[in-house]
Amino acid sequence: MIGLLTGIIVSTETDRCILDVNGVGYLVSASSRTLANLPSAPEKTRLLIETVVREDAIQLFGFLASEEQEWFRLLTTVQGVGAKVALAILSVSTPGDLVLSISAGDKAMLTRAAGVGARLAERIVTELKNKVSKMPGGGAAPLGKVAGSAVGSVEADALQALAGLGFRRAEAWPVLSRILVDHEGASLDKVIRLALKDLAR
Repeated sequence: MIGLLTGIIVSTETDRCILDVNGVGYLVSASSRTLANLPSAPEKTRLLIETVVREDAIQLFGFLASEEQEWFRLLTTVQGVGAKVALAILSVSTPGDLVLSISAGDKAMLTRAAGVGARLAERIVTELKNKVSKMPGGGAAPLGKVAGSAVGSVEADALQALAGLGFRRAEAWPVLSRILVDHEGASLDKVIRLALKDLAR
């Protein structure tokens, strides 16, 4: 199995590139984020490789960072998320974005990726919610676990209120988590006021 390729960029397309390694051209699929950060042809680069073997093909998927590769592996464990859909998700979301959106249950962010509808986004959130804290970009407290069940209820209500005002759950959640830690025992009204003040900056 191929785990790493170092070679010269021959060309890049919207979803893949060709890497010349000692005269052999490897066709490597990648997220648009990875492709945008590759050096211009004919510069040299190194790509971490995930090799996927199927009955009818052997496919190579390339990553500049191990964090993105780890997320690719995790996303493809979800039923309905193949390699193409996983790359589409990684094209529109960083590892940090994914931790926040999945932890906060923000399915709308996931549906920005080609091939991800509401039902698949729901499945991704449900299956990965308890795994994201161990993933790159994680380390934040899971939703509703900041300081017990009462805080979890205030946080959930505040998230819902802010979503109604047009704020995405993924951007509101880290602000709320910080406020609930700094202002333990604060009322729902106070939490929302402080969050609005922070988000308006």
